[in-house]
Amino acid sequence: MNWAAFNKLCDLLRTKGKLKNSGSVSVKKQVVMFLYILGHDKKNRVIKLDFIRSGETVSRHFNKVLNAVIRCSESLTSMPEPVLEGCTDGKWKWFKNCLGALDETYIKVRVPLIDKSRYRNRKGDITTNVLGVCSRNLQFVFVLPGWEGFASDSRVLHDAIARENGLRVPVGYYYLFDAGYTNGSGFLAPYRGTRREMPYDPFEHLLDQVEPSVKMEPIENIASVESTDEWNAWRDNLAQEMYDEWMSNTHHI
Repeated sequence: MNWAAFNKLCDLLRTKGKLKNSGSVSVKKQVVMFLYILGHDKKNRVIKLDFIRSGETVSRHFNKVLNAVIRCSESLTSMPEPVLEGCTDGKWKWFKNCLGALDETYIKVRVPLIDKSRYRNRKGDITTNVLGVCSRNLQFVFVLPGWEGFASDSRVLHDAIARENGLRVPVGYYYLFDAGYTNGSGFLAPYRGTRREMPYDPFEHLLDQVEPSVKMEPIENIASVESTDEWNAWRDNLAQEMYDEWMSNTHHI
């Protein structure tokens, strides 16, 4: 994280998260300890030595920052905005009605010995599986924490859709994700066993353009992730159109 982003985060936690200096521990120092613990998986005893604070002080300020982040939740998330029909952004123009992208990440946790087998992921680490959904300008739309590290990505996604206050994907719209998921209505996955990136990007010279907001008024939301012939055929046609234009641009370079 650069200094500009760090200062912006601290200002947000002060104004909307109501985080305040505490004695000789400034807001910035509280946030540094918080980020250091989360970003580097550091234990309380390590932080108290690095920052010359007691373990109780480290724990107390960690929870203060965490509560401030929770109070800022509305400012840290956004409503999804689909790619419009007239989009000219070379990276997004193909994905009409796309709302963004989603993926899951593992976060290390400490659990009782009896629960470790459920939280052990494929790499052998004890983690929780967290689903994150972002808009195309990298703003969080939805986050689902709490699943065990052993849980498959598809299972976590199904749970997110099924929850009463879960992820909502209007019919006719979709999110992008990786090939570890099922390519189905509302969720577009790449082909398995293919390169995700080209040797170079023929659209790299184009500037990203943020399209104006559009209000969605869906009739119904997608209730499950199921592969269909119609959806697979649509992906095939999209891939062919993208490949044809890429070949055309390649021959002109």
